[in-house]
Amino acid sequence: MTKSQPLQETSAPQENSPPQPRTSPESAVPASPSPSMGRLVGVDLARALAVFGMYVVHIGPPLSATDGATSWVRYMADGHSSVLFATLAGFSLMLLAGRREPKTGLAGRQAKARIASRAVVLLALGTAMAMEYGGVIILGFYGVYFLLALPLVRLRAKTLAIIAAALALVTPQLSFALNSLLTEPVRQSINAYDPLHRLSDVGVLDLLFTGFYPTITWISFVIAGMALARLDLSQAAVQWRLAALGAALTAAAYGMSLLLAGKHALDSLAEGGPSSGGSGSMPPDGGSFEPQASSLLTAGPHSGTTFDIIGSVGVAIIVIVAATAAMDRLPRLRRLAKPVIAVGTMSLTAYVGHFVIQGWLPSLGATYDEESWVTLINFILGAIVFATIWSRFFRRGPLEYLLNTATKPAKHIR
Repeated sequence: MTKSQPLQETSAPQENSPPQPRTSPESAVPASPSPSMGRLVGVDLARALAVFGMYVVHIGPPLSATDGATSWVRYMADGHSSVLFATLAGFSLMLLAGRREPKTGLAGRQAKARIASRAVVLLALGTAMAMEYGGVIILGFYGVYFLLALPLVRLRAKTLAIIAAALALVTPQLSFALNSLLTEPVRQSINAYDPLHRLSDVGVLDLLFTGFYPTITWISFVIAGMALARLDLSQAAVQWRLAALGAALTAAAYGMSLLLAGKHALDSLAEGGPSSGGSGSMPPDGGSFEPQASSLLTAGPHSGTTFDIIGSVGVAIIVIVAATAAMDRLPRLRRLAKPVIAVGTMSLTAYVGHFVIQGWLPSLGATYDEESWVTLINFILGAIVFATIWSRFFRRGPLEYLLNTATKPAKHIR
């Protein structure tokens, strides 16, 4: 596959007032908490790490141009950053719907309306960006994830975890079967009647089954994040159990894949490799491919297999728990990390911004070595500086503010 990549509501002060303690600006692509809960700073830190991982994939050198420690960084960013975003999207969705206890009655209806409104806005924004940047944009997929997750927002953590596990076990095989049936003539026939596909080449078929982040397999990440949000991550016992679970999932999935598929089972598909039939994700050149049943045993980034889903969820859990524990127990680190956390609070702005700025560079006469890390470092530092300055004066990032405004009519639901 090509280079891959990914909302908290408060009734607080005016948009131009500085943020109050414990309530950083609204987070990006996902959702938001109730006024009394404040923000989970560790989640913002994890979201920032996902942003930077996305920058590594989109701006940093290709995997083939790296070696040593830089190869490990590049490999971990492939797929894992977008999976972390999707998991955090599920977490943030529950912040809006009622994190530990689901909102009910009028509050519950309004929360669902906000989620649905945000989903529509993200779908529209994702489609608009895909017209310029192609199917690598994840925002439209987020819109579909949110809509399909709506019926699940009142479920308990255990039930959500069971659903996520069941989908991880079943959907890759189902996706493989569907993609075997979706020959190129069939796809063309369906896309001919799809207005989204005519607009951006990313239509309903891509969003559900054949795109870079197909809902059929990626919804597992969102539901896993929803399950995490139902837990009390401030408790040390919960943190230790989740860390053990994440490590066990990662080791079991990747270890089993290596055992069954051989030493190349974990190879990244982000550059030049054939796309797995497991997820049904489109190949790098946007063309067609013949799914191979043996690919269901691999676990490389973006392979979309059961092993990939389980292992990637394990990595996401480890990152989220580690970030949360670090922010809880290391106050000095938390103070030092405030500029990075600020990026996590406006990750929608950071996500869209890096595409826009990349597109502007050629028109400004700017060029850069695509095999150099310098441009990547400049983008990361630029995002940190911008987010730090902006968050001193505004509660939300620029696009987060617009998204919040666009979904305010949900408060009129009765």
